[in-house]
Amino acid sequence: MGSAKYTELGTFLRSRRSRIRPADVGLPAGPRRRVPGLRREEVAQLAGASVDYYNELERGAGSQPSEQMIAALARALRLTADERDYLYRLADRPVPAPGTAASHVHPGMLDLLQRMPSTPAQVITDLHVTLVQNPLAVALLGDQSGFRGPRASFVHRWFTEPDARRLYPEADHATQSRAFVADLRAAAARRDAKDTEATTMIRTLLHASPEFAALWADHDVAFRRDDRKRIRHPALGVVEVNCLNLFSEDGRQRLLWFTPALGTDSADLLDLLAVLGTQDVVESTS
Repeated sequence: MGSAKYTELGTFLRSRRSRIRPADVGLPAGPRRRVPGLRREEVAQLAGASVDYYNELERGAGSQPSEQMIAALARALRLTADERDYLYRLADRPVPAPGTAASHVHPGMLDLLQRMPSTPAQVITDLHVTLVQNPLAVALLGDQSGFRGPRASFVHRWFTEPDARRLYPEADHATQSRAFVADLRAAAARRDAKDTEATTMIRTLLHASPEFAALWADHDVAFRRDDRKRIRHPALGVVEVNCLNLFSEDGRQRLLWFTPALGTDSADLLDLLAVLGTQDVVESTS
C-alpha cells in the first residue's frame, strides 16, 4: 500500500474521530477532555481493535487493515456511505457490494441500535444478512457476524444447513420457512430489475432445497414486519418474544428488536440473559 495513501488514511481517521461526541455513540462523557471528539482508545473499543493497532493506523503505519476492520471503523466513526467507500479506497481494499456482511449500516439505524442497550437488537439486510448486533442480540441469537458469501444470509443457511434451524423449536420450522420465502419474494420484487444479488440467491435455493422450491411455487408474498417467535436458548430454554422491524427508506436494511411476549415469563428470561451474556449463546448459526 502506498505511503501517501496510508498517511491520508491516518489523517482521515483523526478528522472523523474529532467530530464525534461520546454521547453520539453511547459512551459516557467521562472526565474533562482536552480535545473534542472521541479518544483513540474509544474508537478502538467500538471497532473491536487493540489500542496499539488503531494508534498505528492513525500514524499512517502498521499493516494494511482488513475489509472487516474497515467496516468496523466505518461504523464506529459513523461514516456516511461516501466516507466509508473513501476509507476502503485509502486502504487499497475493494468497496464491498451492497448486501454483504460488510455493507454500510444506515447511520440512523446504527444510532438507534446504540440507544437500545437493554433490548436484543440487530441490523440486517432485506436478504437477512446480519450487519451488526448489540451484545444482547449476540447472547440471544448467537454471533452471526462471521459468515461470508451466500452463507452470510440466514435465509440461505435456513434452507441449506440443518443446524441453522436449532434456533427455533421444530414445531415452528414450517411456519418460519413459509414466512422466510414470502419475505424474500417481497424483498426481491422491491429491488431494481438489474439487481442480481436476490435473483442469484433465489436460483441457488431453488436448486439446493426442494422445500424452498415448493414454497416458492405458492407465490406467497409478505414482508416480515412483526412476528411472535419462540427462540431456543441453550441455558434459558424457549424464550417467546415479539420481533419488531424498522425499515430503511429503500427497504434494504431493517432494525430488528426483540421484546418479551405478553403472558409469558420472557421478561424475566431476558433479564437473566443480560446476566448470562454470551457465555451460553446459541450455536445454531455457526
